[in-house]
This record gives sequence, structure tokens and C-alpha cells, in this order.
Amino acid sequence: MCASGARLTGERVPRPRADAVRNRERILLAAREMFVEFGAHAPFDEIARRAGIGNATLYRHFPDRAALVHQVVLFVMDRVAGQAEDALAATRGPAADGGAVGGGVVDGGAGVDAFEALCRFTHAAADERIGALCPMLGGDFDREDPELLVSRDALEEAIESLLAAGQRAGLVRTDIAVGDLMVALSQLSRPLPGIVCLDADRFAHRHLQLFLDGLRAPARSELPGFPATLEDLRQKTM
Repeated sequence: MCASGARLTGERVPRPRADAVRNRERILLAAREMFVEFGAHAPFDEIARRAGIGNATLYRHFPDRAALVHQVVLFVMDRVAGQAEDALAATRGPAADGGAVGGGVVDGGAGVDAFEALCRFTHAAADERIGALCPMLGGDFDREDPELLVSRDALEEAIESLLAAGQRAGLVRTDIAVGDLMVALSQLSRPLPGIVCLDADRFAHRHLQLFLDGLRAPARSELPGFPATLEDLRQKTM
């Protein structure tokens, strides 16, 4: 992400050293966990300690809190988009592009159906701590940053394609939209406020699966209101 400006201008930039790349990822992973637990104002000293680096190294990569928050958001969005793309690819057989998706052959082996792919994605996205994004998108966060818009569009396209695959295959109820999935994922992948839960992941995945079972077609109930789109969510957050 940090070289995006150079990509836009066509400039050549030196390739970062391997240790610098590793340190950067360790910082982003540690900051992501801290932001989930304590919000965007988590102390830098503790982020550095969890990353196993010194404060000077952290500030060398991210000179201030705004820069770190911005890059954590991009980091999570890109990883979650990748999870959605991988899940969708697992459903595709040789003829998937020309017909229904959901149970083809992948690299000579059995693929997964589109509902299973949606489940895999949802649990993987929870592990990426996507629930940490929402609290960080308020305040003075630049929601019109070009890098952010590119990552957001890629994320939305990947998840929409995955959900649509399940609906086309008749495996996912059609009265829900991507916004419904993202709201549930965000809410269920965050720890409850005011408590310390050392095994929160176990509960998150348990409750996510309960939610996912409610997405199966045919629907067993009528949902109130209307499907939530990503545009609905953007009016509140993005």
C-alpha cells in the first residue's frame, strides 16, 4: 500500500528490505488486535510491545496515529477481499463462468458448494478482525482517500460476487443483501464492551454459524424491513 503513490505516477521506488516488510506486517497485525480490544486510541507502546519491536521502529513506519489507523483499515480490507476471492474460487469448476456456481471441480478435486464457500469466507473474515473497522471509520478518518476507495470497491465486489453465487445456486435466501451479512459479521466478531473474554473467538464463530444457518434457502421466516445494501451502510460509515 505504501508505494501506491509511486504506482500512480509511474516512479520507480526502492524495494523495501525483507525485515522492514516483516516489521510492518507485525505492526499492522498487532495494531489490529489492539484496536479490536481497546479502540483506535490503543497505546502505541503496547502495540510496539505486541509486535515485538521498539517504539522507534513503529514510528519509522507510522509517524502518527492517523497513519497507523489508515493503514490498518486498508490492511484488513485487502485481506478480507482476498478471503472472499479465495472462497469464490473454491466453488468454480471448469464451466462455472457459464452457469450456476456451487460445486464444480477445482484443480482436479471436489469443489465446495456456494453456501459452504460463504461460510468459509465469513469465518475467515471474522479471524481477520473485520469488526475492528467500523469504530475506526468515524471522526476525522479520510473516507475519500483514493487508496481506501480502491480497497473498498475491491472488497465490495468480491463479497457481492460470493453472495450472488450462493443465491444463483439456490442455496442462500434471496431476501438478504451484502449489507445484512456485513452488519452481522461486524457485530458478532467484536468483543462485548466492558468485559474481558479470553476465548471470544470461540463464541464469535459459534454465533456466526447460527447466523449463517439462517441464510440458508429456502427461508423459514419472513424478514422485517428491506435488505441492507452496502450503500445503506456507507451513508452511516463510509
